[in-house]
Amino acid sequence: METQAVERARRWLGERGIVETGHGWIDAEEPDRPRTAREIAHTWAGQAFTDGPLDVAEQVRLAFGLLDLLDDYWVTCEIRFADRGGEGPLPADVLWDGYRRRLEAERDAEAVTYSLWVDWFEDHDTAATAFAAVLGDDIDDVVKEGSADLLRRAGRVLTCSGPVPWAAKERTYETAARLPQLHTPLYMGLLAGYHDVYGQLEPEAALRLLARLRLPADTPYLAGLKTVLAAGHRNHGRSPHAWDEAVRASTG
Repeated sequence: METQAVERARRWLGERGIVETGHGWIDAEEPDRPRTAREIAHTWAGQAFTDGPLDVAEQVRLAFGLLDLLDDYWVTCEIRFADRGGEGPLPADVLWDGYRRRLEAERDAEAVTYSLWVDWFEDHDTAATAFAAVLGDDIDDVVKEGSADLLRRAGRVLTCSGPVPWAAKERTYETAARLPQLHTPLYMGLLAGYHDVYGQLEPEAALRLLARLRLPADTPYLAGLKTVLAAGHRNHGRSPHAWDEAVRASTG
């Protein structure tokens, strides 16, 4: 959590009569009805982008502060709406820096990774750009430096990268495979690339990559994934029976 961003967001809400108490959030207009963080997010997150005195970059930073404060996925929806809407796009450096910082933080990043997965990576119009911005463009630095925060970001992005087009992520996957610390999240990305409705992988290349990973022998579904890839299957949805047969064979 970025303290400065959180305090700015808390102050911004307070100026609008929204304050946090031990029993939830209170709106000065209805002080007897506590609100949840989700309710506050749905009511106020979008308004961060209509605050006239702030320039666009400041609005983006305010929205990320609200995300830190409220920890609700809806805030990321409003960020994406602003980027893809008529007044967008948002400044790319500020937008993706906001994602990267939160992917590197020690605190839970579920709202951020879910946002990447279902909003940015499953959309073919944004998947390659978003993946490059949060990991692909600096994967060499991540591997070279290997710091805890960079590895944390890389692991989180790889885990939810299943829907990213193979051409956009193959080099990043190959580079990430050089670090054993990233092998498990890389495996999760490959597994999701097979199972996600929008999953993207190339069977032969994915199988070669999978062979490089140092994974425990009891890694869930490892044998099944190897089997379907060796058979040339690209996605669970295209060959719905292949996976069940592969799992049965590997556990029988």
